[in-house]
Amino acid sequence: MSDDTTPPPRSLSRSGTSRRRFLEGTALAAVGTSAAALVGAQATPAGSASKPTSCPTIATPMKDVEGKVAFITGGNSGIGLGIARAFVDAGMKVVITYRTKSNLDEAMKYLESAGNRVHAVSVDVTDRAAMDKAAEETVKVFGKVHVIVNNAGVAVVGGLSKASFEDWDWGMGVNVNGVFNGIRSFLPRIQSHGEGGAVIATSSLAGLLGHGTAGVYTASKFAVVGMMEALRFELADTNIGVNCFCPGIVNTNISASARNRPAAAGAGTPGPATPGRPPRGPMPGMDALEAGQRVLKGMRNNDLYILTTPDFEPDFRARGEAILASLPTDVTPTDARIAVGHAIAGKMTYIAERDRKVCERATRKA
Repeated sequence: MSDDTTPPPRSLSRSGTSRRRFLEGTALAAVGTSAAALVGAQATPAGSASKPTSCPTIATPMKDVEGKVAFITGGNSGIGLGIARAFVDAGMKVVITYRTKSNLDEAMKYLESAGNRVHAVSVDVTDRAAMDKAAEETVKVFGKVHVIVNNAGVAVVGGLSKASFEDWDWGMGVNVNGVFNGIRSFLPRIQSHGEGGAVIATSSLAGLLGHGTAGVYTASKFAVVGMMEALRFELADTNIGVNCFCPGIVNTNISASARNRPAAAGAGTPGPATPGRPPRGPMPGMDALEAGQRVLKGMRNNDLYILTTPDFEPDFRARGEAILASLPTDVTPTDARIAVGHAIAGKMTYIAERDRKVCERATRKA
């Protein structure tokens, strides 16, 4: 991957027009969503005669998944179960976590054909000691671990202005701390064997586009995207991929996640986040197995962002353009300030990811 944070030549800093162009390109990369790819895709019109014959490539350490070991939090239902099913269908060994025995029993009906390639552990992702113990158990059962899928999450709905401290602590505890706990417990074990692997986290469209109807949830899912982008850049030159799954509506039981809400966080009470609660019953969403198959494909291709729906394309584009339009035109940073800013940010690979995905998209349309 190219280093997109290389400071511009000195001559650019002396030209307001050139600096403006440079900063706009940097801001587009910094959007950190598929908006960048969607905006860039316009450079290659569908009817263009210059179709790409090959696209930029990156390392794909999990291209061959057969026999590899994955740990999936929340793997006993919904998206987590869909990922587990897709992984075992591809020949992988999986460890799934569960909180509710009835959900585990139902999940094992889908996974029973995998036999001894599936193992289940009861664990609360907010319990750091328990997560570390689960990592030890995974290695004990299967010899090593290649993939951590931080999928477990809870729904906290309602506007941020109405949320309580308990709503915030619960949502961030599971959706953010739980992801970090998984990384902290499993990444060193993935790195230890040198065979490569992947770190995957389930965020949401609400991690890329603000949802006013779910302020705490949005904040937590934006945090997950930020964690995965930062980790992607950190591990860019290693044999461990980093993938962020940002699904739209998928048929899951996340609306019932409050059943595991600790008493101290208001378990059993509707709380101030009740307004805007998702409707009960079947959701008109993607099947969880299809979602899992998309995660498998994204992991194999080492995609930074794994999305499930195109219907928010105008909003992604508008978000990216709003950021670009907000760049100041009356600021002229010095070379030193530019250099320090890029040094603090470190290596970024937004541009490389954008160029690869834009090319792939154009190729599919060819």
